Amino acid sequence: MVSILYVQENRVSSVKSVRMSVLSRWLVSRRSGFLSTTGRNKHSCSAFAAGEGQTLADFRRCYNSTADKTLSPGGFYQRLTPTLTEYFSDLVETALDQVAVPDSVNVDVERFRDVMIANGTILRLHEMLSEEYKARHEEQAGAKLHLLHNATEKTIERFDLTHEKTHGSTLFNTGSWLQGRLILFDLAYFKYCRFSLVDENDGYFVSRLKQNANPVITKELREWRGDAIRLGGKKIQNVVDDLYRTYIDVEVEAEFK
Repeated sequence: MVSILYVQENRVSSVKSVRMSVLSRWLVSRRSGFLSTTGRNKHSCSAFAAGEGQTLADFRRCYNSTADKTLSPGGFYQRLTPTLTEYFSDLVETALDQVAVPDSVNVDVERFRDVMIANGTILRLHEMLSEEYKARHEEQAGAKLHLLHNATEKTIERFDLTHEKTHGSTLFNTGSWLQGRLILFDLAYFKYCRFSLVDENDGYFVSRLKQNANPVITKELREWRGDAIRLGGKKIQNVVDDLYRTYIDVEVEAEFK
């Protein structure tokens, strides 16, 4: 039996976009003289979206596909100055301060021995390294950095560097070390068997729900006012589109091999 707090992502992402826009304008006003207020330099703030296209070249192509004017590679890269680097660093730092305010963290987190984060990221390498670091596409080289980060102690408990094709979840080993710890999983680690092993070792986890995952709701853990839809006995994906609430707090049951 697994408890799930289901959050509708489209509503959450729109809030994040508004916050980042406000933070960006605040930092621009804070840094007087950083941005020109005339000509084509008036608007120079953009952001990377989550997904595959996160390289600087992808960023330039995205800009060219949406802006009235296009930027050549030379014209784009000459804008990547140390001042711009410092500005984006301040933007990220300010955003983290706004989101991770210590006073806003629920005291329930203190009941966990540690909060751990499991994640991985792809490092694009020169194609001459393609034999050693095989990528998903031909004529490319890529490494994957796998991290197990202890957010409580602010330390790295484990890291592995593999070729890009290595699935991150294969490097996550369950065991007695999970006892009393809360694990924050990236969607790549989603596997009912893994969640069950975390539970068997007296650990806890948080994960997004895959779109094709459709467990059966066995119990609602929160009462709702008004004419709320009863969810017991229904599958999650079959009811979420009919709900007006942003989240549901339920226990579910899923079968796995």
